[in-house]
Amino acid sequence: MIPIKRGWEIDAMRRAGETAARILNDLTDLVAPGRTTGEIDHAAARLMAEADVRSAFLGYKKFPGHICISLNEEVVHGIGGPRRIQYGDIVKMDVGIIREGWIGDTATSVPVGIIDPQTERLLVTTEQILAGAVKLARPGRRVGEISDYIEQQARANGFSVVREFVGHGVGRQLHEEPQVPNFGKRNSGPVLKPGMTIAIEPMINMGKAKVRILSDKWTAVTADGQPSAHFEHTVLITEDSPEVLTWPRKSLVR
Repeated sequence: MIPIKRGWEIDAMRRAGETAARILNDLTDLVAPGRTTGEIDHAAARLMAEADVRSAFLGYKKFPGHICISLNEEVVHGIGGPRRIQYGDIVKMDVGIIREGWIGDTATSVPVGIIDPQTERLLVTTEQILAGAVKLARPGRRVGEISDYIEQQARANGFSVVREFVGHGVGRQLHEEPQVPNFGKRNSGPVLKPGMTIAIEPMINMGKAKVRILSDKWTAVTADGQPSAHFEHTVLITEDSPEVLTWPRKSLVR
């Protein structure tokens, strides 16, 4: 069953989404050469405590971080630790918080200083793909339209989509139905209805789509070592235009 939110439940999702976006914005300001990914994770824990919310990730299937923080070839699910951020890196941060029992989930990719032009094109394209995918989140459309759009846009730009990890419904639980893959066929998947809340999150690789999992059993990296980009919004399906709940989020891509 796909949960349908109504009234006060939607208001609670709005508050959770706004808080997740605010925390992510604050974290982007802390990304700088020389800082460790562990320092960013500790800052996330502090910001969550100040907002009187808790991480939706910490302890989820024994995940040890407050956020997911992934650099360069790391696709998703990176764990904060001693790795230092370098000038020219791209830093992907995925923030999930629980506020009043409801979850806000959002992610961005942050360039550190001037980055390689092709990597910058990857980030710009992925952020644009997310924006286009959100516009398709309207009642009566199928999830497959979003999935097909993401895949076709990535391919048209010479990139590939990660297939092992997908977007998803979000609400009381971090992962609810429906799954929202970044690949698929237009006329497939569940029909979107008002009151559904979904996390749309294109994960786009510069090289091949294949990924592998590191020995920490969490961090996914591109198999060919090339960069990957990740952007995410929690979106409410309404009677009319989609409502982005994790907004505003800073766009740091030029």
